[in-house]
Amino acid sequence: MNLTALQKIPYGMFVVSTAFNGKMNGQIANTVLQISAEPPTIAVSINKQNLTHELITASGVFSVSILSEKTPLAFIGAFGFKSGRTTDKFKDIHFETGVTGTPIVLDYAVGYLEAKVITAVDVITHTLFIGTLVAAEVREDAPPMTYDYYHRIKGGLTQKNAPTYIKK
Repeated sequence: MNLTALQKIPYGMFVVSTAFNGKMNGQIANTVLQISAEPPTIAVSINKQNLTHELITASGVFSVSILSEKTPLAFIGAFGFKSGRTTDKFKDIHFETGVTGTPIVLDYAVGYLEAKVITAVDVITHTLFIGTLVAAEVREDAPPMTYDYYHRIKGGLTQKNAPTYIKK
């Protein structure tokens, strides 16, 4: 079986963020999808080992900042290859607090979505958090970064906890 076929599925590049009891965290995610239009519902796939997973589970809310093609690798690395357990990922980052209290990353974001979790589906190593939108905005009319663009043009790597990681 050639698992690289999975890498042909189109994905985007996002920062999924949340907060609980004064602790904020965000992480890079590539698996965000719209589930329904009425009511507007989205889903994110988050690794169970990540702090973001712990905080979404506790808070029941999350935001998705949709990254632009202009996003530098260093920014992606700060949210994707460092742990929020030991690093303040929001230090020196422009963000605002959403209507649910979750942080919304503004740097390099073409738009954002904010949701309240309505259900969570256990998917072995990950949880699929499904939420109804409570806020959404377009911030810039610019191309969003795709996962393919991140790999082919930016030369980005895949973090081990990503759902698209393939062991070499």
